[in-house]
Amino acid sequence: MNSSTSLADELMAQLQGAPLQQMAEQLGASSSETENAVSAALPMLLGSLGHNAAQPQGAADLFGALQRDHGGAGLDLGGLLGSLLGGAGAGAGSAAPDGAAILGHIFGGNQQRAEEGLGQATGLGGFNAGQLLQMLAPLVMSFLAQRVNAGGMDAGGLGQVLGQERTRAQEQGGLGGGLLGSLLDRDGDGQVGLSELIQLGGSLLGGRR
Repeated sequence: MNSSTSLADELMAQLQGAPLQQMAEQLGASSSETENAVSAALPMLLGSLGHNAAQPQGAADLFGALQRDHGGAGLDLGGLLGSLLGGAGAGAGSAAPDGAAILGHIFGGNQQRAEEGLGQATGLGGFNAGQLLQMLAPLVMSFLAQRVNAGGMDAGGLGQVLGQERTRAQEQGGLGGGLLGSLLDRDGDGQVGLSELIQLGGSLLGGRR
């Protein structure tokens, strides 16, 4: 990976065009609203994975999940997104990945706070933000699986890359980095209040250039 390009930026570039348009249509939001929300959600998702993978067991568990459930040969974002949006109506063939279950593993007890914070900060609302995160979570996992396979990474290498991504997101700030920092506990008390996320999102949104 080019040191100047984050994983979030790489995946965002791959989502341009039809994938973002599909997500916007599913959410009933404009393309610009959806792009803004996705650009905030990706650092939050990847940074939270970096937080989880900071411990060897967390990195090993994530590595195992990538190998087991997301180890397809190539990353077909359009096809994967189509299966996600098709849901139960997709018919025979492989079932769509369960974005809600993946989110539960990524955020743990912070899932609702993540959804509501993203919804407040971007104007999507908590429900649509949750739907968006459920669409993005399997895409993020498939993207990471592709990177692991292409780079010949082991669990330790994966943890290191995701740790760098978490640090980068927090240092760069912006909406995604700010929400991530709040999820990972800004005040050190072990709990992140919803009011903190709303306040943070409102201040960042108000300060957008």
